[in-house]
Amino acid sequence: MKCGIVVFPGSNCDHDVYHVLNHVLGQETTFLWHQETSLEGCELVVLPGGFSYGDYLRAGSMAAHSPIMAAVRRHAEVGGRVLGICNGFQMLLETGLLPGAMRRNRDLRFLSVDVHLRVERDDLVYCSNYRCGDVLRMPIAHAEGNYVDTEEALDELERRGQVVFRYADASGQLEPGANLNGSERAIAGICNAGGNVLGLMPHPERCAEEMLGNRDGLGLLAGAVAAADGRVGALAAAGG
Repeated sequence: MKCGIVVFPGSNCDHDVYHVLNHVLGQETTFLWHQETSLEGCELVVLPGGFSYGDYLRAGSMAAHSPIMAAVRRHAEVGGRVLGICNGFQMLLETGLLPGAMRRNRDLRFLSVDVHLRVERDDLVYCSNYRCGDVLRMPIAHAEGNYVDTEEALDELERRGQVVFRYADASGQLEPGANLNGSERAIAGICNAGGNVLGLMPHPERCAEEMLGNRDGLGLLAGAVAAADGRVGALAAAGG
């Protein structure tokens, strides 16, 4: 699968994602500059983490108006895969490709720590290497990761099954102490109604190799590049 990683001024996780997709999973991968207007035939588009445009105004708000985002929107609207990680998730919210918004973390502090996530869906291609109820460990690194929406919108999100990951403790329980940024309903990641657009705050690319002490994120990125029939041969080749 051809993968494109959009690079914005202030992106700092673009090379991390490139390494996993290209060197670990063996996928054709290219960088897409934010001022471009074409996705160059990429089937998976990744909006990486970082501090696009210095996170001025709101995290992801300026990046949402970059020229390439019109092509990202068109790609998503026809069913193309779009993955937003951390700052990339914030961009998806700002563009309206995913519902809701982010505000400052509950304690108004930047958080850089490992958290546990409970998998809520396993029927998406992104989650094809997991099962509902699996507990993953991934790092977060953000100041604005407190997911919010109206009660009515959150109810609709739940009804449609668009919550993909929740913050939980190591046993998978939704304990308040495990939800460090204070996100509504412990939401850590959501998808669109079609399931082709996924945004999450934790960083799977930072826990995708044994040398990092944790490979829980490899399954998500391998799922993102899996064939339409759900095959994940790349993960097997990577030792999964």
